[in-house]
Amino acid sequence: MPGDSEGWQVARRRKGKAEKTQLQMSNEPNIQEHLDVGKVEKRLRQTASDLRCEAFYEKWKDELLMAALGIQQHFVEKGASQVSAGQRSSPAQMQCVCYGLGSFSSCVSARYQLAMLLLLLDALKIELSDCFVFDPVFSSGEVDVLKRIGLTVLTENEEGKRQANKPTIFYLMHCGKALYNNLLWKNWSKQCLIEIIIIGNSFCGMKERTIDREFNRDYRYISQITAVCEERLLPCPSHMIDVFSDTAVITFSASGVAKLSEATWVNPPEPQYGHCVDLEIVCKDK
Repeated sequence: MPGDSEGWQVARRRKGKAEKTQLQMSNEPNIQEHLDVGKVEKRLRQTASDLRCEAFYEKWKDELLMAALGIQQHFVEKGASQVSAGQRSSPAQMQCVCYGLGSFSSCVSARYQLAMLLLLLDALKIELSDCFVFDPVFSSGEVDVLKRIGLTVLTENEEGKRQANKPTIFYLMHCGKALYNNLLWKNWSKQCLIEIIIIGNSFCGMKERTIDREFNRDYRYISQITAVCEERLLPCPSHMIDVFSDTAVITFSASGVAKLSEATWVNPPEPQYGHCVDLEIVCKDK
């Protein structure tokens, strides 16, 4: 992986047809304080190697590289305008934030999602330490595994309310709508949104599955941005429907966000979910 030649590495399997893995939930306890860290890491490495041989992984990688290139191009243009104005500019290294992986030591789906994250970090040459992960269900043993791999484990439940201070990929696999909504609110400006990429559930899919009145009332930021963001659905093979279905690369172009009225960006209120029966996220006060 980038920046750590002796650290966590994904072994490359020989070319050939990858075995189709039937994914299912494990019956192991969800809370595991004392894991065999080496065993879990080895299993994760094998999972990543299996994924690397899947045809759909190459398409995921290509779509993400294309999205990242768009952000880099934005910074090239931004840097050129700053130089012409007599300012100094240097492109920032991209970072990643991952919420809601789940218990990857006991859940096969979560392990595949973590393995995919590691492969994408490698493809984008993002330092492992520049990837920040959090899930309130992580056991202390799982935290040890993540730290040993080289990822940075957050200690506070941010509820998705993290403002990107540089180009950022948010990896939110099958997370609740409130998490996406909170993230958008915290980055609700034309300048911030065009510097982030979301890998997660399709916003269009969320809209289709939610009553319009509730969607507009409870998830106003997703509702407003869905019409102007750019979604590219990622392929998902039938044997991994439970793991990667309904996943899209979501980006926000300057021309897209400019379609929203100026009033949209003024004093955006913090989301409140008093009407929501099932909030789908764990709040930090619980």
